[in-house]
Amino acid sequence: MINKLESNKMNPAIAGLLFFLAGSIIFMGIITGEIFYPENYTYTTADSMISDLGATEPPNSIITQPSATIFNFSMIISGILIITGAYFLFRTYNDRIATILVGLLGLGALGVGIFPGNINPQHPLFAMTTFISGGLSAIYSFRIINSPLKYLAVLFGIIGLFFLFTANMFIPVMGGGGVERWVAYPIILWVLGFGAYLMGIGSK
Repeated sequence: MINKLESNKMNPAIAGLLFFLAGSIIFMGIITGEIFYPENYTYTTADSMISDLGATEPPNSIITQPSATIFNFSMIISGILIITGAYFLFRTYNDRIATILVGLLGLGALGVGIFPGNINPQHPLFAMTTFISGGLSAIYSFRIINSPLKYLAVLFGIIGLFFLFTANMFIPVMGGGGVERWVAYPIILWVLGFGAYLMGIGSK
């Protein structure tokens, strides 16, 4: 039988594993969705939003397969993993703010997968929830992480939020898709790094 001490040690390891899996699935889901996006439709990193892989914005929304299924299911699975990871994060640190922020990140990702880009206003709301809570989660994790990673976490969070709220300044140069990637990818990198950190804590 696993004693209480061993159980407590497992909590950060489980949370870390779930976060690392979620970040990996999101990242590889985006790449795989882009690979299978039909050549007869225009999709570019600069001009296409990430969620266009699931469905483009209305009117005249475009849904292509298998890219839509790959992307949407990647977001749904990742959202569930992050929400579950938030539970184990709470059991590890008993930090309600961190749990709420990370839980909202997972809820946002789940909503993005359930409500593709052709569904308004749900999709934009869940996407914004993902971006804001993701950036804030990364910044707040400074209180939890006890390694130089905490400085990178803050940096990733600031970068994501900065490009989110100043998007119009950079769209003429980077395109809407390019700016969105500077919002989303720092969050994904933080999820991966934070997950790896927690797995390391749980292994000690």
